[in-house]
Amino acid sequence: MKSLKIIQTLAKIGKIISNIIFICCIVGACICAVGIISMVLMGNHPVQVGDVSIHGLIESESITSTPVMYAYLAVTMVACIAEAIVSKFAVSYFKNELADGTPFTTKGAKELLCLGILSAALSIVVPVVAGIGFAVASHFSPGLQEFDMESGSSMGTGIAMIILSLFCRYGAELTEKTGAAVENAVPAVEEEVPETEPEPSTDA
Repeated sequence: MKSLKIIQTLAKIGKIISNIIFICCIVGACICAVGIISMVLMGNHPVQVGDVSIHGLIESESITSTPVMYAYLAVTMVACIAEAIVSKFAVSYFKNELADGTPFTTKGAKELLCLGILSAALSIVVPVVAGIGFAVASHFSPGLQEFDMESGSSMGTGIAMIILSLFCRYGAELTEKTGAAVENAVPAVEEEVPETEPEPSTDA
């Protein structure tokens, strides 16, 4: 079963990569949250370096204003959280697939279907949330250019996983039918109990 070994190797690689992506997304979301909190604190209590505040220095040196930076950080944090959710579900799927030893199971097909739907749905939700965030920020910073978020690849990946789950379900159904046919084809062999011959009489 060379093909199955290749699939299992790819599943192991997918699990490792999904774990790495999950950790990176969590770290990225935390960094964005810390950045937003720091900007809020600096805005309320600006740190002075001579006659210049750190908050004012950031605004003067950057090409974006404070509302724009808030918007960028918030959108990036939402994107990181969404990607972390997808990668966590992917880790769970690969873990269960490796435990089953094959992707052609009904349970595995359902998990892959859920993963595909989640990936496709979040690829739509995240840009919508980003659009709302930039719409709010545009009231404070007129002329704000919307952050370009590419969601086509995530949508395509989700659709591909949905289609692949149908193949896995079909394979699971064929496996179950083949197993049932083999069981019905093998007749039940009843063990024959050998008849014991009567012992010769020893009476004189």
